[in-house]
Order: sequence, then C-alpha cells, then structure tokens
Amino acid sequence: MSFHELTATDINGKPFAMSQLKGKKVMVVNTASECGYTPQYKQLQELYDAYKDKGLVIIGFPCNDFGGQEPGSEAEIAQFCEKNYGVTFPMMSKVHTKGDAQHPVYKWLTSKAQNGVMDSAVKWNFHKFLIDADGRLVKSLGSGVGPFDDEVISWLK
Repeated sequence: MSFHELTATDINGKPFAMSQLKGKKVMVVNTASECGYTPQYKQLQELYDAYKDKGLVIIGFPCNDFGGQEPGSEAEIAQFCEKNYGVTFPMMSKVHTKGDAQHPVYKWLTSKAQNGVMDSAVKWNFHKFLIDADGRLVKSLGSGVGPFDDEVISWLK
C-alpha cells in the first residue's frame, strides 16, 4: 500500500487525501503543545519555508499519547501553532499514534506489513517519518533528531 492511498482529517475537520501529495516529499510529525520538543515547531516551519517550493510538505498530527502533552482541542491547537510559531504547514486533527485506536496513517507508518519497508514505534512527541515522492516510507527519525539534522537535509537534496 502506498502512503498516497491514505486519508486523514485536517485540524478544521475537512478530509485530507494523501493522494494530493503525489510527487512531493513528505515529513509526518506527531506534535504536542506542552512538550520539551515543542520548540521544534519553529524549526519545522523554517524547514517548510525553505523547501516547500522544492516539493516538501510537512504534516503535523497533534497527539496526546505521550505525557498528556497535547490536551487542547483542535481549535486551541491551531491557535497555539499560529500564534506561537506561525505554522502554515498542514495540521491534522488530533490522533493516536499507538494502541488500539491508532490512526490508519500511523498504522501504515509503523507496520512493515503495510508500508513494505520497516516496523517502527513512535516513542515520544515530534517523531518524524520521511516519505518519498512516490509514497514510499524512507526513514523513521526519533524526537531528538531536529528538522535541520543532516539526515533530513541530505534526504531533501
């Protein structure tokens, strides 16, 4: 199955088809407003600004799975992201990245049976997944890997 076959709901409650991202490199990040890694929003926005015209799309998935660090509603999250970090990349509605209620996008990202590449686990907020322009999973990067890390920049070039 390709990433492009998946769908989600954006932060405003509208359907978001990953098929619209064909031909673009995608970084999927689970986000939280009250996490030590929350300042990565700023770097994610800077990365998006620097590479969006070169085919990069960053998609944020707010998540309250780790330490209850995303307690807000979608409206509160959207306001927080815009006010504090000027986020303009697509944000989705709040999801679960693990467990019985795991969102289908995260089932695909973490299951080799679905993505055909690797099994992985989201261990904390701001875990990043890199997907190529053809909808194939390329890499899973832990929270400590910043948006401007060499691994990310070399993948983008």
